[in-house]
Amino acid sequence: MTIADAPARLAAAADASLRWHPGRPYSLDQTLGILPRGYGDPSYSSRPDGLWTAFTTPDGPVTLRLTAAGGQDGLTPASSPASAAECHVDVQAWGPGSAAALEAVPRLLGGTDDWSAFDEPVFHATLPRMVQDARRRNPLVRLPSTGRMIDSLVPTILEQKVTVIEARRGYRYLMYRFGSPAPVAGAASPAGLLVQPTPAEWLRIPSWEWHQAGVGPQRSATVMRALRSAVALERLAALPAAEAAAKMQTIPGIGVWTAAEVVQRTHGCPDSIAVGDYHLAAYVGAALTGRRTDDAGMLALLEPWKGHRQRVVRMLGLSGFRKPTFGPRMTIQDHRRH
Repeated sequence: MTIADAPARLAAAADASLRWHPGRPYSLDQTLGILPRGYGDPSYSSRPDGLWTAFTTPDGPVTLRLTAAGGQDGLTPASSPASAAECHVDVQAWGPGSAAALEAVPRLLGGTDDWSAFDEPVFHATLPRMVQDARRRNPLVRLPSTGRMIDSLVPTILEQKVTVIEARRGYRYLMYRFGSPAPVAGAASPAGLLVQPTPAEWLRIPSWEWHQAGVGPQRSATVMRALRSAVALERLAALPAAEAAAKMQTIPGIGVWTAAEVVQRTHGCPDSIAVGDYHLAAYVGAALTGRRTDDAGMLALLEPWKGHRQRVVRMLGLSGFRKPTFGPRMTIQDHRRH
């Protein structure tokens, strides 16, 4: 992997820019697709001119535009080394956090994620046929590492014990109310792009606004407890994923599920499993055995691939498998008017 200066015509339009070469077949969309909290996440904007995102760094906020090239949307077939060599991502940055953001770009784009052991023929042969087929069809997937603990932790806490619809509705409400406008990227700047509140800004949100967002007192209290340790939490980005997850769980209200969901994004952890998820165990059981199972059963099924269990789950999700739906679904609650 190498980083080179972006073309002058791109660099001139930004505060800073670079060109990142993955060195292997690559897909920007498949790699970063797990980061936005739904299509309405105001800190992301996918447009024909690239993927835009905004966030805060230690030096201040930044707006990034990421544009893949070298094949359609940066996708190159695994059997085409020439195309892989040409594949690159141009990154432009605006705002005081530009330098810090560009320094973290290779990790953000999955540059430290290594699938070679997973793809090694002897190991690959042990995988379920469904996973093998999914990997063959999706050879470009990488796991991103944002390194931004609070940015991942807050929306994950909002997703505890509620439906995705409820959680993302509440997150959008809070972002539109308390997020900050992203640094302006000239005339090309996406309208409405926002930076997530800083820990201090999250802590100033009054209780009635959490209620208006549909966030119950248990989840908002967990957010408040976590943010009082924001400096210590951000330091966890430098630790191994398992250690970071364990330290996160010392905060009341943060359990195995929350910690796993966070390190999947902040560390690109290839093994973390969201134990306690409302659907995951049943899904994995149905995919691998044709029968639903519980968390203990899911962990037993995935044990042969320990170290790569999140990769296996990711491939199951990309396989197209859908488990049969029986019984009651989780009810969507709305107490905002109560």
